Amino acid sequence: MSYELKSATALLGGTCCYAGSRLPVRGPKRDLDSPYIAFLGGSETFGRFVETPFVSSTESLLRFPCINLGGTNAGLDTFASDEALLGVAEEAEIAVMQLLGAQNVSNRYYRVHPRRNDRFLQATPALKELYPEVDYTEFHFNKHLLTTLQALSEERFAEVRAHLQDSWISRMQEVITRLEGRVMLLWLTYDLDCRSAFSQEPVLVEPAMVQALDESTLGVLQLPVATAGQVDDFENMLMGELDYPAAQHVLGPREHQRIGCALAEELQIFAAVE
Repeated sequence: MSYELKSATALLGGTCCYAGSRLPVRGPKRDLDSPYIAFLGGSETFGRFVETPFVSSTESLLRFPCINLGGTNAGLDTFASDEALLGVAEEAEIAVMQLLGAQNVSNRYYRVHPRRNDRFLQATPALKELYPEVDYTEFHFNKHLLTTLQALSEERFAEVRAHLQDSWISRMQEVITRLEGRVMLLWLTYDLDCRSAFSQEPVLVEPAMVQALDESTLGVLQLPVATAGQVDDFENMLMGELDYPAAQHVLGPREHQRIGCALAEELQIFAAVE
């Protein structure tokens, strides 16, 4: 194993913002005047600790500009509520959207941070009524909240789960409609800590939910992937020694290359990028 002794943010090109959006996405900033494919997604699309994320690999193989709009810890709400980034994606020939977890969507039970959607902000009266015994000041992350709620009551949590999944579908449909269906869904599935109640990414996203969206898009590319720690994929990762624990849970360079190859093969069938 080898890696570059750099900070987690010491990536080639750093971060940038587009069209007035406040979300830092993967840099360097690109010219939007020529035709391009837009990629929306979270930490996997951003390519945390990786010099060449799969968006860049896809671009090299297609020889067509690919704009990386991935943000670290960004979720579905990040893009659904960001008019500026949706505008950038709307102007693209095609948009590729990574499927992100249903736990990170604001809903009738709780609100999430507008850009770092994994952060829990506030419980609503509806959740306080459903779980009156919970002290919500103890939670900072959505997964921690949901793990606690499920452990307290499977029956009550079933209501929360169903609502989160319905909210996810509605929010996805809003984005797809905004992009006029010119979007390919990228479904990267992988397991994290098996001891966690929510160990599979993307959290709470099930096949029936994706199937409900399939007909209104250009299609779904599903890829089972593995984290760097699971397959020892740390070679040339851009990180410091203190970043190693976090780097175990992200996708490594080889997986990014594999995803890029699969995406390039799928996207070649569309006349706009041939």
